[in-house]
Amino acid sequence: MPTLERLLRGPHPVVAVVTQPDRARGRGRRLSPSPVAEVAARAGVACLKPESAGDPAFLAELRARSLDLGVVVAYGQFLPKRVRETPGLGYCINAHASLLPKLRGAAPVAHAILAGETETGISVMRVEREMDAGPVAALAKTAIGPEENAGELGARLAELAAGAIADALDSIARGDVHWTPQDPARASFAPKLEPADLELDWRLPAGSLARRVRAFAPRPGAVTHRDGERLRILAARALDAEVDRAPGTVRAADRREIHVATGRGWLVPLVLQRAGARALDVESFLRGHPIPDGARLGP
Repeated sequence: MPTLERLLRGPHPVVAVVTQPDRARGRGRRLSPSPVAEVAARAGVACLKPESAGDPAFLAELRARSLDLGVVVAYGQFLPKRVRETPGLGYCINAHASLLPKLRGAAPVAHAILAGETETGISVMRVEREMDAGPVAALAKTAIGPEENAGELGARLAELAAGAIADALDSIARGDVHWTPQDPARASFAPKLEPADLELDWRLPAGSLARRVRAFAPRPGAVTHRDGERLRILAARALDAEVDRAPGTVRAADRREIHVATGRGWLVPLVLQRAGARALDVESFLRGHPIPDGARLGP
C-alpha cells in the first residue's frame, strides 16, 4: 500500500489499480474491499478486481486503458505472459523484498531473519515467467535490527519499496534505466511458510529459536503446545546459560517469567497467546494461565 500511496502523489498518472476481489472479513463476515481498493476509491482511480489475472475480460479492460507500464507489489497471483506484455513498454515491474538473486519466493522477510541475515532490501525487477528471476533495475539496502521481527521489518521494507519503485519509474520515463540480469548460480529461495514450519523444535539452540520467533511474528506466530493446547510465542529472547533439564522443559522461579530449556541455552518468552485469545506479555499471561516449574512444552 505505501507504493500505491506514493505513486498517487505523481508525477506519473495511475490509470487503474488492480487488486483482489472483495472478501468476507471480520466477525460478521461481510464482503469488504481490500485496503488497496479503499485507497484507490478515495483517490478516484478505477479499481479492477478480477478473480483470476488470466480472465479474458480483465485482459480486455487492461488493453482498453492504454497503460504504459504495470507495477506489481504483493499481488499474490501469477501473471500470464499476455498480461505482463500488455503495457505499451511491453513489461511490468515488481518490488521484491530481498536483494536478488537471494531469497526468491513468497516469504523473503521471514527467511532472511531465519537465516540470521544482517542486511536485506528491495529489488526492483522486471516480471517474468520464472518467479523473481527477471533482470534488476535497482537495489535499496537496509540493515536488519538484531531484535526486529518480520512485521516490523516488512513495514520498513514496504516504505523502502515505495521509494525504490518511484525512482525506477523516473528512470524508465527518462530512458536511462539499466537492467542487470540475475546470476542463477547465486540464487537462493524463500518458499511459502507451511504450518509445520511454525512449530518450535526445542532441541535447537536458543538463538535459533529466538530467530524463529521473530521470523514468524506477529503473524502467523511461532507455535508450541502445552497439555495439547496450541500456544503461540510472539516475542522471546535467548539466554546463553547452562541447561540442566530436557529440551522443552520449563523453569519457573516465580510467576513473572519462565525459561524454556533448549538444545543450547534457554528461551525466555516475552509475549504469549492462547488459541482464540489475545496476545499478552508473559507476566500478564502467567497470572491467568500459570505454567509450573517442570512443565513440558512441545507436541
